Amino acid sequence: MLYIAPSLLAADFSDLKGEISRMEDAGANYLHLDVMDGHFVPNISYGAGVVADIRRHTNMIFDVHLMISDPLRYADSFIKAGADIITFHYEAVNNPMAVFKAIKEREIPCGIAISPKTSVEAVLPFVGLADMILVMTVEPGFGGQSFMPECLDKVRVLRREALKMGINLNIEVDGGINAENAAYCTEAGANVLVAGSSLFKTKKPRTVMSAMREAAKEHPFIG
Repeated sequence: MLYIAPSLLAADFSDLKGEISRMEDAGANYLHLDVMDGHFVPNISYGAGVVADIRRHTNMIFDVHLMISDPLRYADSFIKAGADIITFHYEAVNNPMAVFKAIKEREIPCGIAISPKTSVEAVLPFVGLADMILVMTVEPGFGGQSFMPECLDKVRVLRREALKMGINLNIEVDGGINAENAAYCTEAGANVLVAGSSLFKTKKPRTVMSAMREAAKEHPFIG
């Protein structure tokens, strides 16, 4: 199944309630929440307080992407705020497996993300463990960047490994995703598409989501 996750970073922050409702009405599955600390990435977004405030206005799955240097320190506050899944970056910690296990002990789904310069081999040990693996298709830190198609090679490797192990792994791609390149993502094996500007900056997000879903049907994983 294809899951579409609008990235709140691209929303009009003067009307978050309305923006979230617009995405939910258009058929979004997840709400992707990029948390940035100005340290791991050169930008600052929002914290657990904002997540708690918007939690009251939607039943969408909160896909919380921690682009921060010390994810374990803040994981509990985001879980309390209403996160449904916590994803942290492999590059942000010294011992990713220990952080992963600690978050899983909170009894919440946990994902792990890799940036474009990180080899896919780094997260292969998580294929049978993680609830989701996120492959960044732009450099993390800012919205509106151009899609990097070469990152899809990592998605193919992960999907092949998951199939070999008999695992129905959620593989997420994030960065520059739109209706035009969604087919490349699904052919590579991605089933969770994060889209920011292409959804929040259009007056017809349902049309864009429908095009993405149609692309997924017409362009399934090709191995």
